[in-house]
Amino acid sequence: MYLDYFGIEDFPFRLTPDTDYLYMSPCHSRALSYMEYAIFNQEGFVVITGEIGCGKTTLIQKLLSEIDEDIQIAKIFQTQLDEVELLQAILVEFGLNPFSAKKVELLNMLNQYLIDSYMNNRRVVLIVDDAQKLTKRVLSEICMLSGVETQKEKILHVILVGQPELNQTLESPDMEQLLQRISLRYHMRTLKKEETINYIKHRIQVAGGTGDIFTDDILDVLYDYTGGTPRLINTLSDTALTCAYAEGQETVDKEIMLTAVEELQWKKYEEYKVSSLSDVDEQNNGKQMGSSELDKLAAMAPEHLASRISSQALVEIANQLKRLVDYLEKKG
Repeated sequence: MYLDYFGIEDFPFRLTPDTDYLYMSPCHSRALSYMEYAIFNQEGFVVITGEIGCGKTTLIQKLLSEIDEDIQIAKIFQTQLDEVELLQAILVEFGLNPFSAKKVELLNMLNQYLIDSYMNNRRVVLIVDDAQKLTKRVLSEICMLSGVETQKEKILHVILVGQPELNQTLESPDMEQLLQRISLRYHMRTLKKEETINYIKHRIQVAGGTGDIFTDDILDVLYDYTGGTPRLINTLSDTALTCAYAEGQETVDKEIMLTAVEELQWKKYEEYKVSSLSDVDEQNNGKQMGSSELDKLAAMAPEHLASRISSQALVEIANQLKRLVDYLEKKG
């Protein structure tokens, strides 16, 4: 719609992961290096986390575009799987037909594939995106698979990529075995303020335009409402270009950017994060107990309470309390 108007050849702020538009900030470069480490280091098991929209999936696509053909890759992007479905998904990625096999047979198929690949000097890599959705049982299965090794090196190299909740799961007491296998963990931050304007200019240039479509005075507004999150930057910037086109403006300045914010009806990023945390807390806590329910709970003997609360539940309670404290501190 606005391509000819601004003299650009492509839409620069699409939300789909496109490696041509990937802006390699120091954070992204480091995360990519750790992924490469997982593949080429003999002890590779890497976990990469980051907030929603920070570019994790695009980094995976970048990694895949640079990998040699002799490296066997299983890419798992659908993670709401049980243990058997995970094994089936991995084997399908390796070109096998696992759907009539039972779990023991699936494990045997995968182990044989790993051994054959090793004997033929082919590295085998498992990449799981959205790994925060994996259950602990499935994560434990991955831990077991990663244990296939020779005397000198691992045969299966694993990269888990997910949102911050993945870290919370990994740090649970019953995940210690998996946690000890991880060689590197890295959390991708959002872009810094000075990186945000460079991100905008980079994508405009890749799209065939010049860097002066956006004026420098947009930076405060842009950062206040996106927090440096690439996906949010894309959405706001695309809307701003549309607003500028509609109003006959040749550049996107601060006023146009504020108009785009109004069109999207966005809160400032920090307000959005605080309100999102509050919503999550409310969902996790469920409905507030009535007085009769509280009376019943108070009447229960402590030993009865202890018998009904698992260690994992206690961990979850501790996590919720920590998040509540953080929320109250931010709220002032």
